Amino acid sequence: MALINLPDPEQLASRILRGVREAVASGLNLLDNRLADARSRSARLLASLSGERQMNEGHLVGVTGPPGAGKSSLVSAMIREWRFSGRTVGVLAVDPSSRPELGGGALLGDRIRIKNSSYDEGLFIRSLANRNQMGGVSSEVWPMSWLMLSCFDVVVVETVGVGQTEIDIAEIGDTVCYVAQPASGDTIQYLKSGIIQIPDIFAVNKCDLGAPARKTAAEISRSAPRQDRREDWDYPVCLVSATMNTGIKQLNDQIDRHRSFLVGAGSLGNLRTRHHSAWVMRLLKEEFGTFGLELAGGSATISQRLGEHRSCQFEEYERIRTQILSRFKSDNSSSSITKKEHPNEQAVV
Repeated sequence: MALINLPDPEQLASRILRGVREAVASGLNLLDNRLADARSRSARLLASLSGERQMNEGHLVGVTGPPGAGKSSLVSAMIREWRFSGRTVGVLAVDPSSRPELGGGALLGDRIRIKNSSYDEGLFIRSLANRNQMGGVSSEVWPMSWLMLSCFDVVVVETVGVGQTEIDIAEIGDTVCYVAQPASGDTIQYLKSGIIQIPDIFAVNKCDLGAPARKTAAEISRSAPRQDRREDWDYPVCLVSATMNTGIKQLNDQIDRHRSFLVGAGSLGNLRTRHHSAWVMRLLKEEFGTFGLELAGGSATISQRLGEHRSCQFEEYERIRTQILSRFKSDNSSSSITKKEHPNEQAVV
């Protein structure tokens, strides 16, 4: 079997920073490759892309909500408005995965759902299966969104919309928009679920329905929780219609206002650093469990190390991962030697 030629990370990063579409696609493919050499090159690629831009520029917007709310149609309308204003847009559309026995692939690509009438150099859409992750997004989304932030003005992550557990988007987006559907019977149920504590902005789609949409907006305004949230942000509720193109500019204006709020509070870079650290911890725990984290000094030590490498956390993640693997190998080697020296000893359970 022929080996796949992997790109040089530094050269690829240079092309991505210039916004070359083929380079962006190649970079995303590299990040999605789990082979050892690809992992090493991915870390180098992300390190080459890391810097002040990823901390302070661009806007990472998460869009979530229940099935049938019209998220993809709304994202399409938002994209048209952003492109009309001259901003470039990258989209990570996270699709539900089929069951493993059916192949495990994404059920529907958002290149189809997000409609774009013509080829647009300033728009890039990548579909990504959620790999059956309960939080609504897969582990690859954060590094992929980090890559896209290096070359697009706005990066949108749209979650799968399969239930009330899509809370991982809160550890990705600078701004999270929850899309509600009026007259669906699900509004109160979602208001009671943990996901309603996540959004910074609420969009009630299909406002052309009239009274049901206004009722849903009123319910959200009364019920949206404020505990553990910023008291100086007002959590706006926007009435929009993707099909009628109503209220889209006002929604985008609120999204821009939230970014300005974060910048004014001096918290955008800190928010991204915190999200970055949370995803590194998630990846390490998924791969090695709590025991693995302890081999690297525990959660507090790992958080401190990540904080000390604020702009190159992906490289630090690979160093921590290598350290844990080394400790695993060392412990296993010591265990094998002990068994050979004392073959008749019984293990204590």
